[in-house]
Amino acid sequence: MDRSRIPHFYKMSVDERVAAVHERGLLSDADYQTLLSGKHTLGLNAADKMIENVIGVMGLPIGLGLNFLINSKDYVIPMVVEEPSIVAAISSAAKMARATGGYRTSSTDPVLTGQIQVVEIPDMDAAINAVESAKQKVIDLANSFHPRMVARGGGAVGLDMRTYPLPSFDGEMLVIHLHVDTRDAMGANLVNGMCEGVASLIESLTEGKVFLRILSNLTDRAVARAEVTLPVEVLEGRGYTGEQVRDGIIIASDFAQVDPYRAATHNKGIMNGIDAIALATGNDWRALEAGAHAWASSSGRYTALSRWQQDEDGNLHGEIELPLKVGTVGGPLESNPSVAVNLRLLGVQSATELAEVMAAAGLAQNFSALRALATDGIQQGHMTLHARTVVKAAGTPPQMFEKVLERLLRSGDIKVWRAKQILEELQESAPGASSKILQKTDAELGVGYGKVILLGEHSVVYGRHAIACPLPLTMRALIEDTDRGVQLLIPRWGVEYELAKPPEQRRSFEKAAGTILDELGLAKRGMRIEVFPDVPRGMGLGGSAALAVAIVRALNIHFKLGLDDDAVNKLAFKSEQIAHGQPSGIDNTLATYGKPLVYRTGVPPLIELLNVPEPLSVVVGMTHTQGLTAKTVGNVRSAYERLPKVYDKMFDDIDSLALQAVSAIQEGRLRDLGELMNINQGLLNALQVSTPELEKLIEIARAAGALGAKLTGGGGGGAMLALASDETASQNIRKALEARGYEALAFTVGGSLT
Repeated sequence: MDRSRIPHFYKMSVDERVAAVHERGLLSDADYQTLLSGKHTLGLNAADKMIENVIGVMGLPIGLGLNFLINSKDYVIPMVVEEPSIVAAISSAAKMARATGGYRTSSTDPVLTGQIQVVEIPDMDAAINAVESAKQKVIDLANSFHPRMVARGGGAVGLDMRTYPLPSFDGEMLVIHLHVDTRDAMGANLVNGMCEGVASLIESLTEGKVFLRILSNLTDRAVARAEVTLPVEVLEGRGYTGEQVRDGIIIASDFAQVDPYRAATHNKGIMNGIDAIALATGNDWRALEAGAHAWASSSGRYTALSRWQQDEDGNLHGEIELPLKVGTVGGPLESNPSVAVNLRLLGVQSATELAEVMAAAGLAQNFSALRALATDGIQQGHMTLHARTVVKAAGTPPQMFEKVLERLLRSGDIKVWRAKQILEELQESAPGASSKILQKTDAELGVGYGKVILLGEHSVVYGRHAIACPLPLTMRALIEDTDRGVQLLIPRWGVEYELAKPPEQRRSFEKAAGTILDELGLAKRGMRIEVFPDVPRGMGLGGSAALAVAIVRALNIHFKLGLDDDAVNKLAFKSEQIAHGQPSGIDNTLATYGKPLVYRTGVPPLIELLNVPEPLSVVVGMTHTQGLTAKTVGNVRSAYERLPKVYDKMFDDIDSLALQAVSAIQEGRLRDLGELMNINQGLLNALQVSTPELEKLIEIARAAGALGAKLTGGGGGGAMLALASDETASQNIRKALEARGYEALAFTVGGSLT
């Protein structure tokens, strides 16, 4: 297992993230419990012992930089930072580098320099000669104050001198540098103590007066280096070729090499990554900043800490070198429980290893920033991240967050008051608020409906009955004429595809949408198809079918094609065949008609509207993992072909449950319906399409009072459906799911969104 690769980590709840890290052996059982209990945070009494005049403790988020491979070793890197995008950007860069061997690092010994300033020297040449002759004596005296450090392989290791004018007193000063290997300690107090200890000897040797004796934060003898090589193939994306991205990063790097104004921002991006690790590991980020910027000016002109170039094979090669004197042991680190947990999680064995990890992280952060600048521009990403912060500050509930964010970004007015205004408008409107966003009516938009399957998943592919019900969520599409070919835009999903290309050159998602254009003879028309999805992506809630129906209907409206619902349904089914291989047709049928129905495949298929005398109160709970319908359908198909009699029996049993459920719905027997759903879930588990996370959601729902609960859709992730006795009970189930970090939606089948 690649310990630093945790897919979909950002989608998990906090508890699930901690569990995932624990499962990979990165957290001990004790640290796992400490994080879950919240006892890792600095307590007020402990804080009062750390600094003066304490009145409270201010918290910052601890995030994990994932995917790091450094010198062939996996790292999960704790980072303490309040700015959004830093952790995501660094993880993305590390994932890209991982594919080509990761980062290579090296470092010097962890040597810290202490400065001893000597003034009022009667004979400077004689003083220098005296100190030079007694150099070893000074070093030995310094080491006598810290014999335990010497025993660990550290201690004072060298001494040199330099002179400077003393302009204010028309004189000259001698500055003695005492170089001390502090091993895994930060070493500030140790070095200051050594400088104090040798001061009397220095005065006797120079016949002068020792004034300042203190460490320097320009730790140019404790240097860390990192480098990475990225082939152009891994750089392409966002509509840019790998060569374009490579050259753009090199141009931006050259700018920072020659211009101090640009270099300051360039280096700030590097320190975004380094400082966050310093805070997480209890190191002095202010000292690191001072040393890094002094190093950047050591040539006499402030310049970039990193450099990006093209190597002889055409790859992008980046490297960084900077002073990083850090520590992994000592009272200041060990007194903060968060720091202790973070250091154990990071798993570095020495201070030099920590410095190398920091250098790699700084280079990764620098790459992400330059890549953004070289492609879409960093402002777009920063504006989106800023907008997310604004939407949160407006008090937006989780279930409305993405809608408010989308509308705020479209308004261009990224202010808290505007986010609050949008939130109020959406709360007052109907569930399909995206139509208000576009200021269009449903008659002007193509609309496709999301769905849940009450009973009958997978068996419906094999000619059995299934019950499907609409979600109070839709896909809505709008067509605009352009002269740039065919563009498909789904802003909320970050999708922007060019569809006006030969079928053989289209990717799977493009093929599904492109099939519709080909069938309608519109592939060569210039148009912009913009889709506004309420249906979550990859949750088994009929998103792809609803998308297809919305696009077909939008094309029908815009080009006045005169398609009826049956024609819309057939075109959407062709699109589903491209997307999922062997669909049953239930998703596109429900997406087209948007009403509860009983469905069975065939030629023609059986489609019957389902009479629901009393609205059913249901809750959909979503996992943190997308369900890949094509994959689960394919897996069931393979199993069926191996054991057809066994699977036919299970499909018959599911079919019987679905038919009994029809009667239970029409007769208002909710408890029986719930029990039938539970039995159906058992059979779906036997089909091996459920997952531990789906089972967890089902258990949460049942414990909160659900009459029945089961997965809905293809499985393998996605969503769970629970039946409640009434709307109050459904809200209790929704709250129970949300309390465990899951997104949930309560609504009524045959009624309205609750």
